Formats: sequence, C-alpha cells, structure tokens
Amino acid sequence: MPALPADRLSRLASWLRCPVCGEDLSPVDRLTLGCENGHRHDVNKRGYVSLLGGGSKLAGDTAEMLDARDAVLESGVYSPIAEAVAARAVAAHAETPVERVLDAGAGTGYYLRSTLTALPDADGLAMDLSPAAVARAARPSGAAEGRIDGLVADTWRPLPIRSALCDVVLDVFAPRNLPEFHRVLRPGGSLIVVVPRADHLAELRAAGTMLDVPGDKAEELIAASAPLYALQTREHVAADLHLTTEVRAALIAMGPSAHHAASRAAEDAASITATELPDTTHLSVDVLHLSARP
Repeated sequence: MPALPADRLSRLASWLRCPVCGEDLSPVDRLTLGCENGHRHDVNKRGYVSLLGGGSKLAGDTAEMLDARDAVLESGVYSPIAEAVAARAVAAHAETPVERVLDAGAGTGYYLRSTLTALPDADGLAMDLSPAAVARAARPSGAAEGRIDGLVADTWRPLPIRSALCDVVLDVFAPRNLPEFHRVLRPGGSLIVVVPRADHLAELRAAGTMLDVPGDKAEELIAASAPLYALQTREHVAADLHLTTEVRAALIAMGPSAHHAASRAAEDAASITATELPDTTHLSVDVLHLSARP
C-alpha cells in the first residue's frame, strides 16, 4: 500500500493524541502513528486515520447518504450557509491568524473546504464517524487541495485531538460535544455552529418525508454553552430554494430520516417516493459564533 508523504503524515500526527492513553501521536513509519507508550494506529493511504476504537454504537452515514449529500451540496442550494460560516470565521479572526480549523461531523468536507478557501493560510481536519465521509472530505479538491487531513472519530467520546490546538471548530448540522470542543480550542478560539430553525425545509417536512425540527434549538444551545463559551453573534440565514426532482430527492435521502427510511417496509418506501412533493422550499438556519472562555 502506498505510504503518505512524510510531511502529510507529520501534519496529520500534529493534530492528534492517542485515544488509549492521551499522549501525543507522532509518525512511527510511513504507514503508522504511535505514542510513547507503544500504542500504534494505522494511517489510510487516502490521508486519514481511524481512532474510533471499540465501543461506539452509532452508525455513520452510508455511501448512499453521502452520494445524496454531495448532490445537494454541489447543486449550490446550501451555498448561503457555507458562505455565512466562512465569513464568520474570517470576521472572528480578522486580527489574529487562523492556522487550524477542525470540522466536527464534517461529512463530505463541503463547509470545511469553503472555510479554508476563505482562510488560505489555515489547515483543516475533517472529523466524522463515517470512514467513507472522511475519505471524501480528505480528497484533493479546489482551493483547499492538500490542506485537509482526515480523522474517523466519535464526537460523543473524548476527542483524540490535542488540547488548545484549534483556532476554529465548525459544527454544521452535527452532534456537539461542547466540553471537548472547548478543550481542543485555544482560549478565545471560535466555535461556529449551524442549527436548523423550525421552518427549515418546512414544505418537505410537512409531506412527512423528513424528521421535524424543534423550534428552540439555538436557544437551547446558547443556554447550554454559556459556562464554557460567550455568544458573539447569531445570524439568521434564509433563502427560498427552487428544487429539481433530483435535488429534492437527495435532500430527503441525505439526512437522519434516511436511516429511518431504511427500516420501513419496501411498500412504504415506495409510497413515500411516489408522493407528490413541492418543488420549492425554504432554507432557514441560525449560524452561531461562540468564543471559548479561558
């Protein structure tokens, strides 16, 4: 199996600590990272490492869900979100350099690539539970080519990332481990979170094809984060979306409801597919910028 270039391997290791003992990881050879206590972790030739370990009961996105997510994101319908996240990362650090951006729950890396394009001197780490997602996120692409490393890890467990290392943590429609995000952020670093509002994609949700969104997600997050973070800004990003048949189907297939659809009887799934669905809907999310308290 081809090995990663030495500089890529060293950069990947510089983000990480051992998930077994917490010691810093460093290259052992061209295919392995290890710590001083002898724990070893193989690096995938595509530029990522799995530090998931045993015990996780969660399932990452399937290849079909990732295909659907790619279709939606590459169509541009969510570009207002990507632009808002990138703009907030730039504005939050106008006077201090950004060197490291962690995307927790990165999926295919769409939002991380957009942010790194706006921060040309920064490197990124795409972290996700799904190895297939991390492989896509770490693939060479666009202005961020060569600046994204990959990590397979569970957000709900202690993160195998060094403390006080990151300037920015992104969390876009993803699970949030607020204490661990705070630990890996440097003091004053930025946590940028995107959460849907109750009216996000409401027209599709009304048809029964997607899970409902609670109406107070942003307020709950602001309250829960207060001991560790100071709220800096809250921006409402909204847009009317005109959907092709393909993008509409992909929107339904890429999200959490897709896991539920997999468990339905075949005739139920066919019935949902055949349902008359609207060709317009509404994008509505909150973009929160939280700064890590010392």
